[in-house]
Amino acid sequence: MPPDQRTSSPESLTVLADGTIELQGRLPWSSNGAFLAVACHQGVEVPCIYKPRSGERPLWDFPRGLYLREVAAFDVCNMLGWGFVPETVLRDDGPVGPGSLQRWVDADYEEHYFTLLERDDLHDELRRIALFDLVANNADRKSGHCLVGEGRIWGIDNGLCFHLEPKLRTVIWEFGGDPIPDSARRELAALAASPPLSLERLLDAEEIDVMCRRAAAVARLERLPDPGPDRRPYPWPLV
Repeated sequence: MPPDQRTSSPESLTVLADGTIELQGRLPWSSNGAFLAVACHQGVEVPCIYKPRSGERPLWDFPRGLYLREVAAFDVCNMLGWGFVPETVLRDDGPVGPGSLQRWVDADYEEHYFTLLERDDLHDELRRIALFDLVANNADRKSGHCLVGEGRIWGIDNGLCFHLEPKLRTVIWEFGGDPIPDSARRELAALAASPPLSLERLLDAEEIDVMCRRAAAVARLERLPDPGPDRRPYPWPLV
C-alpha cells in the first residue's frame, strides 16, 4: 500500500460544503438520478457529482437515503487516512433537495478494476479498497467503480454500504489469502474504537455499531478472506 496517508483537500471540502451549486446536466448512465454540477465559492470552482434523495429509486433491501451512505463512506475512508473516496459532503440545500456532493475525479474512464488488475504497481491500492469494502459491507463494488486518475486509484459509487445484514458483493476477490499490512490493521482497530462522530447524522446507531464490529473483526485478520464456496459475492453487471 502507498506509504503516505492521503486525506481530503480542505479547499475542495470548503467549496463543496459552502458553495453555490450549478447543475450542468444529468448523468445518463446512472441507475439513480445523478447530476454533473459545479460548486462555486469565493471564486473557486469544483466540478462535482450531485446525488439527490429525490432521484433515488426505491430498493427492497436498502432504505431511502443512499446519499447519506455516500457521505458516510467518505468520512470513514478519510478517517482511516486511505483517501480513495473523493471528497463528499452532505448538502441539505441542493437544487432539487437534500443530497450528496462529491468532487468529480479527472480519470481515464476506459480503465476499470479488471484492466487495473493487470498492473502490479496498483495492487496495494486495490487491496486497500477490498479491505474498506469488507468493513463498509459494500453491496455493489463493480469494476467500473474503481477509477485511475490524478496519480492514484479511486473508489466511487459507495451508496450501497453499511447494511446491517451481510451484503458484500464485489469484483475484488483476486487478493484472497494475501497478508493484511499491520498498519492497515492498526487503522481499522482505531476506527472500530472511535468512529467519526459525523456518522451519527448519516447512519443509524445500530449500523454504526455493526460497522465498528466489522472493522474490529477485519483488524484481527492476518489475511484477506476468500468468498467461500456457498456465496454469490459478485455484483451485476460486473462492470
